[in-house]
Amino acid sequence: MSRFKESIGIMSLILLIVSTAIAITIWFIPLYQLAIHNYDLPERLGLTYDQLMNNYYVLLRYLHFPWITELNFPDFISSEDGLFHFYEVKRLFYVNYGVLFISGIATYFYVRFLRKTKRYWVLIKPFFIASLLPPVLLMFLVVAFDQMFVLFHQLFFDNDAWLFNPVTDPIINALPEAFFMYCFILFFLLIEGSFIIGYQMSKRKAFKD
Repeated sequence: MSRFKESIGIMSLILLIVSTAIAITIWFIPLYQLAIHNYDLPERLGLTYDQLMNNYYVLLRYLHFPWITELNFPDFISSEDGLFHFYEVKRLFYVNYGVLFISGIATYFYVRFLRKTKRYWVLIKPFFIASLLPPVLLMFLVVAFDQMFVLFHQLFFDNDAWLFNPVTDPIINALPEAFFMYCFILFFLLIEGSFIIGYQMSKRKAFKD
């Protein structure tokens, strides 16, 4: 296999790990339940726990199911800008699932090649290098989450529709900033764990072979 194809294979594997971690984080509902309890959202918003979860499920269904084209929260009004931002998030979710699907296929054939040729050793260095990044990002997350949160939106959105006004888009009150911090922490922990496991497994298989 040429060096270029080798690089494509490694990149596919990394993308699969990252996109899978994003998907798991998105669907890990206990994160939102934790935010509800930690920030007393029912008391602060005058809604029950079940009402908040129902609105959250409405949002998840809209963001994931293509046949749901309109977002209507049972207990919150929404502005055009707010709805547009959720539509952009919906598109990003689809991009992530597309990356997961394509990288999953590419990784399958790449890993099959590695197994056949016993070249697991080529993964040791990439996994080691990749494992160094999440701890650094986690450190910045703890120290300067607000700046990272703003930077994230500036990178992925070319407008300011994500700057919700609580008056016109009160759903933002039900999605505290800490909830998104929980999501980032889980994401970084997932990819860091995957990189470490990949590093250990590739070393073990390389020395075994």
